[in-house]
Amino acid sequence: MFFSVRRQTGKVLRAVPFGEGIRRTGALALLILCTIPGLSVGGESKIKDVRFADRGDSTRIVFDLSSPVKHKVFVLANPDRVVLDIERCKANGVLGSKQPKTALLKSLRYAQKSPGKLRVVFDTHTAVTPKSWLLRPEGGKGHRLVLDLSSSTAKPRAQPVLVMPGATLKRRDAIIAIDAGHGGKDPGAIGRRGTQEKVIVLSIAKRLKKLIDRERGMRAVLIRNRDTYVPLRTRIQKASRMNADIFISIHADASVKRSARGSSVFVLSQRGATSEAARILARRENAVDRIGGVSLDDKDKVLKSVLVDLSQTATIDASIDLAEDILHELGAIGNLLHKRVEQAGFAVLKSPDIPSVLVETAFLSNPTEEQRLRTNSHQQKLAVAMLKGIRRYLTDHAQSDMLLAAAGSSHSRHVIRRGETLSTIANYYQVGVRELRRANALKSDKIRAGQVLMIPASTGT
Repeated sequence: MFFSVRRQTGKVLRAVPFGEGIRRTGALALLILCTIPGLSVGGESKIKDVRFADRGDSTRIVFDLSSPVKHKVFVLANPDRVVLDIERCKANGVLGSKQPKTALLKSLRYAQKSPGKLRVVFDTHTAVTPKSWLLRPEGGKGHRLVLDLSSSTAKPRAQPVLVMPGATLKRRDAIIAIDAGHGGKDPGAIGRRGTQEKVIVLSIAKRLKKLIDRERGMRAVLIRNRDTYVPLRTRIQKASRMNADIFISIHADASVKRSARGSSVFVLSQRGATSEAARILARRENAVDRIGGVSLDDKDKVLKSVLVDLSQTATIDASIDLAEDILHELGAIGNLLHKRVEQAGFAVLKSPDIPSVLVETAFLSNPTEEQRLRTNSHQQKLAVAMLKGIRRYLTDHAQSDMLLAAAGSSHSRHVIRRGETLSTIANYYQVGVRELRRANALKSDKIRAGQVLMIPASTGT
């Protein structure tokens, strides 16, 4: 049995006997047969996209599929690798251009073993433990196959049991920095009725903050909360000081054509990333630059450039995922200027390590859209759409120390300790008592020490 090793161009480099190494001493074969009772696969499924989320000692891989599939996963040693077999599935030309950039994964290979089976192999830097499951379509997303790989040598992180205050594990909220564009002496675009962009976007930003702060596991911070001018570089710096996980800049567009209309979402272009890397290298005010926690003060110019570029490229990839989720939700409430994510060199998007997007909500130069932007109802719709996009993004990209990462797992549970009540547990995990009762089929609020409760994920707003 052979399969091809491919680079991003999809060109076949060489054929490798897949059975090689299985017969070697010390080879590990952990077979996990993953099926869902009652799953009916009608026809052949196609891979629409593959996404990677790097969490340090773990990696999440999400396959977007055209229909549900049956699959199995097993690991092999010498060298370490994970094998994923998907029944009745075609690569659909997607995998050839996908190469993971995570701490655990070296490369991705694949082969169409037969018309009815696709084999995907992940070469890993170390031994890993895989978990996989299927997700049904919801929230605008289709069928998904999720594969979680965790380092077998990593220290255990007290999972899947969630703990109450006083224990060593402390999960955190995802922090979303919201940047209302322009402000103060800079009014931004101005509509025919005198509507100022800076006023509209600040109102939308405040609405979005209220919505995010109601979400379990999320917290929003405003780059500006009043009519003040904030320089573009300062906006990025403030987001970094706030330890933001996401940066979203809100604007309203303008055009010489009054007919121009619709929302659009931008991320940083590769050219913008390259120029930003050069700017960072040329900067002399700070003694130390840090990219992803790595000090650059003792690195030569070439290595600095490479580190900045790698960090920025990974951030752009994550930014595109976030932008696609937000664009999808904006399209559900109104017109889109572009039906795909746009890339440009906006200075406000040039954070080396924070996924960043710029949302153009609508055109103030269009009389109809100007009137719509002035209404509370449409501002609220825009804020809700952005929230939904952020929520969808964090479903796949929540870091392992986030409360959302635990809440998104079907294995999240809590062991009751002496003196705890249902209401105190519900309050800690920011879920309703009624939700907690329903998730555990409890007929009353009576619980006992040692009892295990499943913690439901927040339904949001």
